[in-house]
Amino acid sequence: MLDRDGPTPLYVQVAEMLCERISHGLLRTGEPVPSEAALEAEFGIGRTTARNVARELRRRRLVHTVPGEGTFVGPPGVPRVKPARGLHALIAADLAGRIRRGELRPNRVIPSQQILMRQYGVARVTARRAVSRLREQRWVFTVPRRGTYVSDPAQWPEDAPRTAAPLAGP
Repeated sequence: MLDRDGPTPLYVQVAEMLCERISHGLLRTGEPVPSEAALEAEFGIGRTTARNVARELRRRRLVHTVPGEGTFVGPPGVPRVKPARGLHALIAADLAGRIRRGELRPNRVIPSQQILMRQYGVARVTARRAVSRLREQRWVFTVPRRGTYVSDPAQWPEDAPRTAAPLAGP
């Protein structure tokens, strides 16, 4: 719980929480530290505060940043842990599952890149690649200047069910 009215800056408080995760093994050497967007979403902080968290962790020599890739636990040169599949592929698979289950309906817009960035705590390029992957697999189609929509079930990949499950609720 952050003390928003106390004397300790928010970025220091969040950095302390991440230090605890590191010391308890919840964040291990080589693993990525949550992105700025993920920190914003988790702690309800602004982008500048999230950026200062990484700066504070670097000052304490607990993490290092690789431009274009992110911030990782441990000193520079430590082998980075990479997910078995790219993060964009995992996001695309999650969205495809939501389409399959009927949470995202045919001919309806999917969440915007901004929403995907906040929801998954990723950079714009990762959200864009996830949507591109869905488009390549024919789960979605894009209408210029309108948005990206769920495809008709007849267009879905061969192994996908052809009918969307009904939405729960009244």
